[in-house]
Amino acid sequence: MKDFYLEVKHIDKQTGARYSVLHTPHGDVELPAFMPVGTLATVKGLSPEELKEMGAGTILSNTYHLSIRPGADLVAKAGGLHKFMNYDRPILTDSGGFQVFSLGELRKITEEGVHFKNHLNGDKLFFSPEVSIDIQEKLGADIIMSFDECMPYPVSYEYAKKSMERTLRWAARGKAAHKREDQALFGIVQGGEFTDLREECAKKLVEMDFPGYSIGGTSIGEPKDVCFKMVADAVRYLPPEKPRYLMGVGSLDYLLEGTALGVDMFDCVLPTRLARHGALMTHRGRVNIRDAKYKEDFSPLDPECDCYCCKNYTKAYLRHLYVCDEIFGKRLLSIHNVRFLISIMEGARKAIQEDRFGDYKKEVLEAFGDKRGF
Repeated sequence: MKDFYLEVKHIDKQTGARYSVLHTPHGDVELPAFMPVGTLATVKGLSPEELKEMGAGTILSNTYHLSIRPGADLVAKAGGLHKFMNYDRPILTDSGGFQVFSLGELRKITEEGVHFKNHLNGDKLFFSPEVSIDIQEKLGADIIMSFDECMPYPVSYEYAKKSMERTLRWAARGKAAHKREDQALFGIVQGGEFTDLREECAKKLVEMDFPGYSIGGTSIGEPKDVCFKMVADAVRYLPPEKPRYLMGVGSLDYLLEGTALGVDMFDCVLPTRLARHGALMTHRGRVNIRDAKYKEDFSPLDPECDCYCCKNYTKAYLRHLYVCDEIFGKRLLSIHNVRFLISIMEGARKAIQEDRFGDYKKEVLEAFGDKRGF
């Protein structure tokens, strides 16, 4: 893929974090970066124009959900996701694996793939590496994911080994099925909390020569230190010239520690989900806008934030909108949370180029104050 490649520009001398530019068919993206999630071809409450204005680069959509509604064939008929949702920047689709495996008793794993039931109407469905790739090719994102087995936490070593080996076999099948030359297919490193399994999975995926690599099986209930160990165990064996993507994390501590470990890309539904519940991330900690103390607070939500919400509205007004369940209020809160994480990663890129990312990480987390990172 001549239109898809990573250009590493600078390595932070304090931590080894890296500043890079990812070149894609739909434009260049500076890394490390947080990627907003648009599960159903929309980031909840935000327009594509707003996303671009706030500095979003790549956004995500979900293969499983879009295969059900409106269907991959319809999206393909519309000209692919970029035209369907009017977003002319890079798009990434996940494989649908996490959603399928999260269905629990509603699914059955075989070597061929996964039999499961539609969560909306109970219809019987089947996903395999080939089916996932076919759907993602129809959706037409710039970056697509291998179909992997998302194991729970915790599991036994024997379970993790069998699951990881199946993920490798599925990765090879998906790579063989992938035909579109304008899409970058990422391999996904699994192996649970076991260092040798992470090493084996990473090394064998690298032998398959994917354009990029994802780190899966994290942020599913394991302790924070275990998560960071799993990330380090994977990154250690991934090629420096390829992008690295840590799936499903969006709190400050995970974003910044992941960056320090050498990860380039992150995604999560966290900022919009928190916003819909009145919880805001600010440069001085978490704010619950529904609290009565903000009823007569006519100051900005976050004076250090440059988003549309913070530049134009007060906490008193935002609380009023939230208490009255006004849609505009939830939109404003979502704009803030998404822009906040994007701006934190902008600061991270600047700090890396100045060889002070370790200091920046400490400053941000100390100012935020909440050890959970959200």
